[in-house]
Amino acid sequence: MKHLLNLLAAIALLVWGTHLVRTGILRVFGADLRAVLARSISNRYTAAISGLGVTALVQSSTATALIISSFVGQGLVSLPLALAVMLGADVGTSVMAVVFSFDLSWLSPLLIFVGVVLFISQQDRNTGRFGRVLIGLGLMLLALRLVTEATGVLTEAPAIKALLGSLNSDLLLEITVGAFLAVVSYSSLAIVLLTATLAASGVVPLEVALGLVLGANLGSGLLAVLTTARSAVEVRQVPLGNLIFKFLGVLLAVPLLGLWQRHAQPWLGEPASVVVLFHLSFNLMVGVVFLGLTAPVARRVEAWLPKPPETALAGRSHHLDASALATPSLAISCAAREALHQADVVETMLRGLLEVIKRDDLSLAQDLRKMDDTVDALYSAIKYYLTKISREALAEDESRRWTDIISFTINMEQVGDIIERILIDIEDKKIKPGRRFSEAGMAEICELHDRLIDNLRLGMSVFLNGNVRDAQKLLEEKARFRDLERAYATSHLDRLSERTVQSIQTSSLHIDLISDLKRINSHICSIAYPILDSAGALAPNRLKQSAALSRDARSDGLV
Repeated sequence: MKHLLNLLAAIALLVWGTHLVRTGILRVFGADLRAVLARSISNRYTAAISGLGVTALVQSSTATALIISSFVGQGLVSLPLALAVMLGADVGTSVMAVVFSFDLSWLSPLLIFVGVVLFISQQDRNTGRFGRVLIGLGLMLLALRLVTEATGVLTEAPAIKALLGSLNSDLLLEITVGAFLAVVSYSSLAIVLLTATLAASGVVPLEVALGLVLGANLGSGLLAVLTTARSAVEVRQVPLGNLIFKFLGVLLAVPLLGLWQRHAQPWLGEPASVVVLFHLSFNLMVGVVFLGLTAPVARRVEAWLPKPPETALAGRSHHLDASALATPSLAISCAAREALHQADVVETMLRGLLEVIKRDDLSLAQDLRKMDDTVDALYSAIKYYLTKISREALAEDESRRWTDIISFTINMEQVGDIIERILIDIEDKKIKPGRRFSEAGMAEICELHDRLIDNLRLGMSVFLNGNVRDAQKLLEEKARFRDLERAYATSHLDRLSERTVQSIQTSSLHIDLISDLKRINSHICSIAYPILDSAGALAPNRLKQSAALSRDARSDGLV
């Protein structure tokens, strides 16, 4: 029992080391990797090479699949080129398996020691994150040695021999077990390395090891399909196409297993080398055979998973990229872009509000009220996306940006709610009774509305760029707007005293409307608080208001 537990712990350590390397590389080089990948995909050959290079770094074809799937989902890459990237990605995983098959046990303590020193001394910087990568590499090498030691004793157990005997009798069972292990461990690389170690220790016969390797390749394709199962159709097409290539590759490889063992095995030496080189040979064969077939396979995948008809909402690019969650800096950028889209919807509602007031357009009012549902949906989606970002992995500036985005989306959601309530009041108190604002009253509303539009644009700029001077200007606009609202309220009371009929009829609506516009302006100007707070340019009374906003956010379970 003790030896079995040691083996399971060693396997878990191997999987964890692979995870540390993958996430560490994505956090340090994530933006650069995505940029290089996007620039290098000009034809299927360069696409395959770029996929090989990126996967060799992140040591996970699944991670590459998620990245390239997001490109397809955003319309940046065609499906045939994305499938070519995945063929190269599978070769990249095979190359790393060959590298790790060498005896590098002497390197393990060095990598762990250097990695821990870098990580502890500079956790919030890329140097510390690179230390995390070194720790992962060291743990992988250490785990491989521990697997070898733990399996040495287990090979003599009768139960283990019986289990291995059952595997040796059924190739389909071996492939199924390999696929299952790859899905469960979230890494085909870890399973291939484990299989090579078991074969070198004599725990599994070489024939069984090759079957497990085929299954691990099939499992990695299935894993990507499962990971993107709830994504948009365009995103799901890439993993499905890659799984088709892997499945066809396994069908081609199975009849050739015996031939490969007879002619190639004598030249390859140790069983561990045979396993990893078979893994490399398999993926090279799949890449060479199917690289010219990416276009027809892409057409078949598009026929199986057709894109839904485009609508105003479904046709837009959604920026909440699930594959970016492993790279917090990229995920923060994705959330910020979606927050700006939320602000664009709010601006459309705000512009339409004045048209409803001027033209008494009930149909437009109803359309604008429906847009508040879109604003609320975007707020919920952004909030949920941000909660999936690991806060521990965020640098200090990224953590502040996380809070800024939450604050921004809360303000935009509340602005949308206020506009919806204003539209309801306009319908009930002005359009349906057939009332009109006085000429002076309408001029005041138009003036406040124009200032709101300008302030919203300035607020979006402050959110996007974080310019302190613009943030200060936004707060100054808040004071001006407040003074203007008070002056217009006084003017309205003067018109009432003069017995202006239109002013009397719309008095309640007019006072409520300019008060609501002031509230909208306050939410817009609140965008400046986090920026000025970070820069230390917030006055003490403003600092208290900013703290109050943060408490409100925490009470909603957001921060």
